[in-house]
Amino acid sequence: MHKFIFFISLFIFFSNSAQEINWISIEKAQELQKKVPKNIIMDIYTDWCGPCKLMDLNTFQNPDVINFVNNNFYAVKFNAEGPDKIKFKGREFLNINYQVNLKGRRNATHDFTRYLGVSGYPTLVFFDKESNPIAPITGFLNPNQIEIYLKLFKDNKFQSIKSQEDFQRFLENFIPEFKI
Repeated sequence: MHKFIFFISLFIFFSNSAQEINWISIEKAQELQKKVPKNIIMDIYTDWCGPCKLMDLNTFQNPDVINFVNNNFYAVKFNAEGPDKIKFKGREFLNINYQVNLKGRRNATHDFTRYLGVSGYPTLVFFDKESNPIAPITGFLNPNQIEIYLKLFKDNKFQSIKSQEDFQRFLENFIPEFKI
């Protein structure tokens, strides 16, 4: 009987802990878009950013967020101050001022971060099926807040938003489904 309970406990532990967002590189996302077109969600963070860590713990660990992102987007995580070389739409982006001794602390801003016009963290940047940036959303978002943007940018629904009034109507008619 103890072995049975042990195995059930292990199964529950691993099935609950194994579910996470399938983060990939922007290069991989662009490659996959050619085969199966989906929009991209990019989480732009820094190592020192407290709200970024809160989004990782609270928002990106939420089962509804995980399922929705994995089923509808290519998810990319990008360190705005990291040293990685980025290839995006035929261009190469670097962080030539990156300092290894500052790893984990404030560091130089990556050229790709500047290219996307990101100046605060965390920022989510959504891209369309051709890897064109649609919109940056800056600041911490809880599961109910991110749900709004996930559903708006999942497909071409965002194209109907032409004004603040259109967005307000979208919000008024939005029915949240994610559990916190």
